[in-house]
Amino acid sequence: MQSVVIWFGGDKMQWHQIIDGEPASKANSRRAVLIGGKVAFIKSKKALNYKNEFLSQAKAADEMMDADGSPLEANIVIHYATRRPDLDESLILDLLEGIAYKNDRSVKRKVIEWKLDKGNPRSEILITKLPIGYGEEISKTPKG
Repeated sequence: MQSVVIWFGGDKMQWHQIIDGEPASKANSRRAVLIGGKVAFIKSKKALNYKNEFLSQAKAADEMMDADGSPLEANIVIHYATRRPDLDESLILDLLEGIAYKNDRSVKRKVIEWKLDKGNPRSEILITKLPIGYGEEISKTPKG
C-alpha cells in the first residue's frame, strides 16, 4: 500500500493511493439470502472481503477533498488477476466515502482503466480537485 497527497500552492489538489487486491464488481456482488423468512440482498463474500481489505489499507486524507464544495475527478486503474472481471469501479468509489471525500456525488469526471497483472492485482486511485463550477452550464437564454 502506498499513499501520497500532492500539494500545489498550499492547497491540497490530489489524493493518491494504491490498494492491493482485486475489487468485486458491484453489479455482480449481491446475493439473495433468507433473513427471518424474507429474501434480502446482501454483498457477496468477495465484495465483503474486498471491503475489509480496502479499509485496512486505505489512509484517510487529512481533509476530505470535497470539503470546500470542489467537484472531483477520479482516475482509477484497476489491475485484475484474470481476464474475467468486467471493469467496475463503483465499489471503490463507494469505499472512498469518508476516506478521500465526503460523498461520491462530488465525482464529476471519471477516467477508468482495465489492466491485467496476474501476480499483483491492485487499484491505483488518484482523486483530483476540479475547478469550482466544473460541469455547470450557465444558460444565456432568459427564462420566461
